[in-house]
Amino acid sequence: MSNKAKELVRDFYNSDLLKDETILERFFHPDLQLIWNSADGLNILSYDDLKNFLGEVKRSYNDLRIEISHLLADGPHVTIRYKYYIRTMENPDEELGIAHFIGIWEVKDDKIYKGYQVSQPVTENDDTTESYQKVKV
Repeated sequence: MSNKAKELVRDFYNSDLLKDETILERFFHPDLQLIWNSADGLNILSYDDLKNFLGEVKRSYNDLRIEISHLLADGPHVTIRYKYYIRTMENPDEELGIAHFIGIWEVKDDKIYKGYQVSQPVTENDDTTESYQKVKV
């Protein structure tokens, strides 16, 4: 299952999150639970919570690009390290890196079922050219 789970997670992160209305139903299990540690603290999201969150993201940004540096699989578990880049409605010509993420996903019934995610905002001190060499992507 390692390759199948890895492909599912890769396909999700390579999808068009802002324009594809089928993202949630195609990739996420209806019993989804995401435990997310962010700069704002701990959030536990269900499928519906993630749907609402993605709706806010769609309303906030013109474009969203994900750069994956690591993608590793062990059975139904997939670990991913990535960075979000966005373009805002106010400044569509400038792409900004906004956050670094590491996530561990469990795949069940060919859907992303449970996740643990840690995120950190981008700072001026980030060294993205050295720290984002791709590993097993």
